[in-house]
Amino acid sequence: MTSSDRSQAVDVQQLKTYEVRTYGCQMNVHDSERLSGLLEGAGYVRAPKDADGDADVVVFNTCAVRENADNKLYGNLGRLAPMKTKRPGMQIAVGGCLAQKDRDTIVQRAPWVDVVFGTHNIGKLPVLLERARVQEEAQVEIAESLEAFPSTLPTRRESAYAAWVSISVGCNNTCTFCIVPALRGKEKDRRTGDILAEIEALVAEGVSEVTLLGQNVNAYGSDIGDREAFGKLLRACGKIEGLERVRFTSPHPRDFTDDVIAAMAETPNVMPQLHMPMQSGSDTVLKAMRRSYRQERFLGIIEKVRAAIPHAAISTDIIVGFPGETEEDFEQTMHAVREARFANAFTFQYSKRPGTPAATMEGQIPKEVVQARYERLVALQEEISWDENKKQVGRTLELMVAEGEGRKDGTTHRLSGRAPDNRLVHFTKPAAEVRPGDVVTVEITYAAPHHLLAEGDVLAVRRTRAGDAWEKRNAEPQQKQGVMLGLPSVGVPAPLPAATGGCAID
Repeated sequence: MTSSDRSQAVDVQQLKTYEVRTYGCQMNVHDSERLSGLLEGAGYVRAPKDADGDADVVVFNTCAVRENADNKLYGNLGRLAPMKTKRPGMQIAVGGCLAQKDRDTIVQRAPWVDVVFGTHNIGKLPVLLERARVQEEAQVEIAESLEAFPSTLPTRRESAYAAWVSISVGCNNTCTFCIVPALRGKEKDRRTGDILAEIEALVAEGVSEVTLLGQNVNAYGSDIGDREAFGKLLRACGKIEGLERVRFTSPHPRDFTDDVIAAMAETPNVMPQLHMPMQSGSDTVLKAMRRSYRQERFLGIIEKVRAAIPHAAISTDIIVGFPGETEEDFEQTMHAVREARFANAFTFQYSKRPGTPAATMEGQIPKEVVQARYERLVALQEEISWDENKKQVGRTLELMVAEGEGRKDGTTHRLSGRAPDNRLVHFTKPAAEVRPGDVVTVEITYAAPHHLLAEGDVLAVRRTRAGDAWEKRNAEPQQKQGVMLGLPSVGVPAPLPAATGGCAID
């Protein structure tokens, strides 16, 4: 073995790996990118995708929304316990909403956990890991208020061409089924200038699509007393050169004002897509949920959006079987779905969320009743989704080429991309090289309930700076670096769609 080979072997031995497991909503996905960025800034490298816990640091970014969220966490922690025994120096950290809620309970039930941190202090993870290593005891640190916006922390974005941008955190609503406000705190808005500066920096790196992110994204401005701040922010995004696509999630019907609809319609790079949680079509159930709108108001917003943006694809969240929901209430939801004609809907069977008022309400619905209603709703929405997708056949659309969205792309010799309205389209692979982030023009030839096909030749290919960024990232070998034993360093700035459910069930 040459001295160079020996040096390389030492380098590989010095590498310390990490794995981040994410549960829940888009906020958690965004936070996990920051956790990855913090760990890489501290000298760790990402473990292979099939590591399955075989890493020096395993981080669980948890969700507290589902009734059995804690069982899932402790089951996973239990599976790692023997692995940790066999791997000296391995560390396990638990963060996110469940950590914020359960705090000391986690270390009591799983004493092999090294670090517990909350939703407000994710930036402390490297320091807490180092402290746990030096002191040889678990570190539990839960901040009661936000220490730093997620977007101000270092990041390891999953996508070279698309990015999340956090514009607010927390929520001022009091929905009876949701524990998020208790865990993420009251709404706090970021300064508009900071948001736009981050987006401009992302575009300079090659990002061409951003998704503005907030627990209640269109309430942006309530912190500063400007009810039209969100519409103004959308318009400001329209002036950023090189930013091709702007999306946002998730808005609340209560705060969906006419100026936002106008901003969407009049700003070319704001995409014709809207995800707005309805939760129920029954006024009685909406009142019990403490949702501050009724069916007529919700459908009225959709009507206005479609009048201003005819090709808008509208999606939603719906909860089936909320306590006290009668058959008549459920039929009102079915009616609202027929009227709204959603492009797709994320449908959920109600599950108790510990710590929420709904968990102790009378009139909990039997599981078999909820299941039967859920199946009827899914069947109806499937039919509507297919009908709405069939209307796309014959249209010529520009797609942003996506990475990893088509599971069968390899065997079918297709690529996949997202239309402006965020519909997934599989298209015939052209002769010319096409990279994720590039834009292709295709004609839609076939519709399925959950995707579209463009089976003819690609009409045009546009190479983009986003494609260049993807190519550059994939051409660069992962830098090998050891983990220093002193306190880790910290440093700067967001990809796209990801988790559904969780806090996204607004």
